Amino acid sequence: MAPPDYSPLPLPDSITEDYIDCTASCGLTYHILRAGRPGNPLVLFCHGYPELAFSWRKILPAVAAAGYHCVAMDQRGYGRTTGWQPPQPDAQADDLTQYTLTNLVRDLVCLVYALGYTRVRSIIGHDFGAVSSATAALMRPDIFTSTIQMSHPHHGPPSPPLGNAPQPPKLDIQAELANLDPPRKHYKFYNSTPPAAHDWAHPSQGLETYLRGYFHLKSASYAPNTNTHPLQEWSARALAAMPEYYIMQQQHSMPETVAHLMLNEPDPSATESWLPSADLQIYCAEWRRTGFQGALNWYRAQTASTPQSARDMLLFAGRAIEVPCCFISGRQDWGNYQQPRALESYEDDAVVREGCFGGVKFVEGAGHWVQQEQPGRVVEEVLGFLGGLGGG
Repeated sequence: MAPPDYSPLPLPDSITEDYIDCTASCGLTYHILRAGRPGNPLVLFCHGYPELAFSWRKILPAVAAAGYHCVAMDQRGYGRTTGWQPPQPDAQADDLTQYTLTNLVRDLVCLVYALGYTRVRSIIGHDFGAVSSATAALMRPDIFTSTIQMSHPHHGPPSPPLGNAPQPPKLDIQAELANLDPPRKHYKFYNSTPPAAHDWAHPSQGLETYLRGYFHLKSASYAPNTNTHPLQEWSARALAAMPEYYIMQQQHSMPETVAHLMLNEPDPSATESWLPSADLQIYCAEWRRTGFQGALNWYRAQTASTPQSARDMLLFAGRAIEVPCCFISGRQDWGNYQQPRALESYEDDAVVREGCFGGVKFVEGAGHWVQQEQPGRVVEEVLGFLGGLGGG
């Protein structure tokens, strides 16, 4: 399919851009990056927020060189993939059923078939893409035959009430956070609110300075990230131990949070060693063109105020991941612990079947952006996992 009139991305010679027409199935025309020979075992790479397929540029060539066909896609709502409903002038009118987990996995199934495959050797996801990768393997283990999560642990799907068992009272975590002194709010809740897209697109410090700060604060370069540790419970006081880019001051937008935290950073350019200015400009250009609402609809669709995704996931109550999986993350990443006990749940047979979990692989010198901060170590861990899968 002829690509739109976009400037080519600055990519290694071994990576090519392509467009895959899935309009007859899921309605999307996917923008993808690919490396390796079509026909080799397929490995899919799912990015998170606020990233793009471009975020895998350092990983694809090395994994492809080991004999795989590697494909990273701009997911629904992101980048150069088209066919998703543009955000409406009133964000409340957006069709959030596009972003339920069942529909996002449907998107991936359609892409796999359009690429000429019916099986994926592994689906690898980072951040919100880790939700995609885990959920795809949970729902369709016959297609997605192994999975890796990065920087966002999987936790099992919800279950409806069982018999007459008493139900624990629901905790309103936002109300609890608002009652702290000073009042706080969860970043996922903030990202699902109507003002968030405008805030992200129009930061007072300018988009480049804002995104540089955001990447910096969630990286190993930010000193408070050296103190990451498990949280004991899902409560406001436990969550408040995390940095403000996770548990925000209630009165701050995310750009205001980043500006506030960056005031005391001695070297805001510390991330340029792994995210040079030219690469950051790619993100800035893409977000200026698309805006942020489509991507932020992933957050909106998963919140309690938009219950369809949770209802859909009740279809998979009691189901566990039953394919080989592992978890790779930066040692200095609070994302490992933002959902208390999620990381430990990989060892729970009700979440991941016994014998399927290949372990937690922490990468030193990396924060949240592990595949960009320490790509060599990530490639080692990915290839080690893939090499242990055997043939087929």
